[in-house]
Amino acid sequence: MHRHRELCARAVDPLEIAAGLEAHGVTDRTAVRFRHRDVFSLAEEMYARVARDGEATPPPTVEQTSGPRADWALLTLLPGALCVATVTGIHLTDGRSRLVAALVGFLAVSLAVRAALSRGPLGTPDRAPATGTSTWTYWLLAYAALGDGLLAAAVTGGPDALPTGAADAPWPLATAPLLALTLSCGPAAWSAHLFAARARRKLAVSRGLEDFAASVRPLLLGTFALYLCVLTALSALSAAAVAEPAALPQVIALGALLFLARLLTVHGFTHAPGVVLTAAATAQASALAAAFASRLPGCGVLAAPVDALVDLWGAGGIQTLSCGLGALALLIHGARKLTRASAHARAEDSC
Repeated sequence: MHRHRELCARAVDPLEIAAGLEAHGVTDRTAVRFRHRDVFSLAEEMYARVARDGEATPPPTVEQTSGPRADWALLTLLPGALCVATVTGIHLTDGRSRLVAALVGFLAVSLAVRAALSRGPLGTPDRAPATGTSTWTYWLLAYAALGDGLLAAAVTGGPDALPTGAADAPWPLATAPLLALTLSCGPAAWSAHLFAARARRKLAVSRGLEDFAASVRPLLLGTFALYLCVLTALSALSAAAVAEPAALPQVIALGALLFLARLLTVHGFTHAPGVVLTAAATAQASALAAAFASRLPGCGVLAAPVDALVDLWGAGGIQTLSCGLGALALLIHGARKLTRASAHARAEDSC
């Protein structure tokens, strides 16, 4: 009671105390030492015993439980709109004008994505530690646009020229994946908002931590599946709009990886997303490095695994495998972390 005095004084119900205790590492085994069957039973006694004279009104949670706000909703639509303009400029120009359009569009879309991730359901708390994953995220997006074409050319002895922005060039530029991913920023934000709002409602009515975890787990899987369905539709539409092959496995794997990484980061779990994003980017960079290093005398064996995978699944197999395995790892991790009550408690309660 003395150690968690401020938590008990601020809590408006026992479940908030249970979430805070769980965030501090208190388990059911710890509760047994205090003659309680679980953490929630311990929290109920702490809530009943705390003095509440002059209790302050709990902070409002309108942003977490209200409907989508117009400010962040518009911000999440901005990356897709700017990417559409950029892709249109790339397809309508050539030569140096195309390069200028691509560079300007890249900067504009990058700033729009940063703005979309600065607030709303995809924004991190002000005091959240820096994850350092921006570099790897940009690499994964760059690989989605240029990596498969470069790898396909590398295993056949190329490329013979720099990318020109044309889909039929020796080193093709894939704009459909970037278009689908930026357009999905809005659905991703809405899905994250839906998950957070529904989880907070279940937190308010749950009578135990195990019951809460059991009710949130299908919510997490349903939200994730909903986002993937929207991303699949956007990927097919984007490929048809720019007349490019629909790289559905690559786009779905990358979108799933980025969505789960952001969802975990928003709820305070930053370590696993950083590790998984780094591993996926490293795997892609290693595949490219092996393809080029195999041209050195006596180093042909380095490209054997890459050649085998390309022969089996095509050049997109590297991206699909690296991002798909990373997304699976984050989904398993998220099923454990995002179903905890402490992941949805107020920031003040988990200090």
